[in-house]
Amino acid sequence: MTQVRIGVVGCGGRMGQALIGIILDQEKSRLSGGTELHDSPHIGQTIRHPVTGIDTDLVITADAEALFKDSDVVIDFTCPTATVLHASYATKHNTVLIAGTTGMTETDEKALHAAAEHVVVVYTSNFSLGVNLLFYLTRKAASMLDEDFDIEILEMHHSHKVDAPSGTALGFGQQAAKGRGVDLDQVADRGRDGITGERRKGDIGFAVLRGGNVAGEHTVSFSAPDERIELSHRAGNNVIFARGAVKAALWATTQDAGLYDMFDVLGLPKE
Repeated sequence: MTQVRIGVVGCGGRMGQALIGIILDQEKSRLSGGTELHDSPHIGQTIRHPVTGIDTDLVITADAEALFKDSDVVIDFTCPTATVLHASYATKHNTVLIAGTTGMTETDEKALHAAAEHVVVVYTSNFSLGVNLLFYLTRKAASMLDEDFDIEILEMHHSHKVDAPSGTALGFGQQAAKGRGVDLDQVADRGRDGITGERRKGDIGFAVLRGGNVAGEHTVSFSAPDERIELSHRAGNNVIFARGAVKAALWATTQDAGLYDMFDVLGLPKE
């Protein structure tokens, strides 16, 4: 069996460690290496399995381009600036890019679209299999429930998360807006404070909680007079995101160049 060579940028963090464990546990994949920032204390350390401690003989470096050159697929859960640079490396070295970076602007995303003209790029706000199923159910519910049902999205994450609302919460908002046939930017209410007035009919509201070590919790509420429907997902550990990302990495190696998401990976309908 030919194993898929998978590299991890940002391998010293929580997501990076989870990815390394999943890659090493998969029979169809082989860890090709890992990188960190130049000033990271992890530079020069040997990569080990995060659970078993088994040594891989691979050393963490700061040379991301070399990692792309030596890999079939690279998984990126870093930051927007780094992901934009990595998209150029993916194009240069014909490497599949799996991007789970949140906080990307439209300008940042243009780099992924440009790379996808030449290589396979899988980009999504959340790689959890359960969350992506809930994305689909949110869109369906929104398409079937009219504006008498107010849509509110509540999310909670650990205290170290730097962006808000989470990319996943915005993903739920995008799916709800798509179901309603509206532009999320026109109906999103991302902050309430003071005397705000009554809730505007048709808005999609967002609320954010931060604290502790919560891996990720999301609830989409559809509230009408005297009834409320809630769709919820709770992540117990970030391993679920790593598992989905590696599944996407293995799937992506059989695809033609283009920009894909987890709906493609899972075969979920987009309409």
